[in-house]
Amino acid sequence: MKKAVILLSGGLDSATTLAIARSEAYDCYALSLDYGQRHRAELQAAAAVAQSLGASAHRVVKLDLSMFGGSALTDSSIAVPTSPGVGIPVTYVPARNTIMLSLALAWMEVLAASDIFIGANAVDYSGYPDCRPEYIAAFERMANLALKSAVEGEAVGILAPLIALSKADIIRRGIELGVDYSQTVSCYQADEAGRACGRCDSCRLRRQGFTAAGVPDPTRYFA
Repeated sequence: MKKAVILLSGGLDSATTLAIARSEAYDCYALSLDYGQRHRAELQAAAAVAQSLGASAHRVVKLDLSMFGGSALTDSSIAVPTSPGVGIPVTYVPARNTIMLSLALAWMEVLAASDIFIGANAVDYSGYPDCRPEYIAAFERMANLALKSAVEGEAVGILAPLIALSKADIIRRGIELGVDYSQTVSCYQADEAGRACGRCDSCRLRRQGFTAAGVPDPTRYFA
């Protein structure tokens, strides 16, 4: 069985990505990042998802990006927007995907894994530059230059199976694969119990996805 590292945030997209990897017969090792985000509910969700979807291991790396700030998710003085804006939103965390993928590279080489899965999406997303197909392709090229295993002949893949799917299609695929979306937390400002605000961009896209998929929304809201 091939091994893969799965970046697992605890949200809807990453849970679906883990389910897809498992359906493709990968032995999955889930990796989450405690980066100083506004709440810990998504990390608790990641642990629940990793267990329910059969990950062989789940590691949480603590790397506090709040020391830099620059994002509404790592700096409490920056408000989380509740209406769509123009350009890259303040919820973008500088270099977050690059950092997470780099950590995943380190673990995958130790595991002798062949691939990394990331739940990046370029259709129903918030405009983040590190969710684009060209970014994923560029990182894969870099990874195959950087790793000892790749230089010695074992090429690695950075796989983003959701990259061209709508949120509704992601939800339909996850339901086919048995994902329990009530376990997931997507909200940028969820409370300690994991209940969503229902107003941030992530909540809006998630709610629209369930509506478009024709599936009942299992999200718990506090507002």
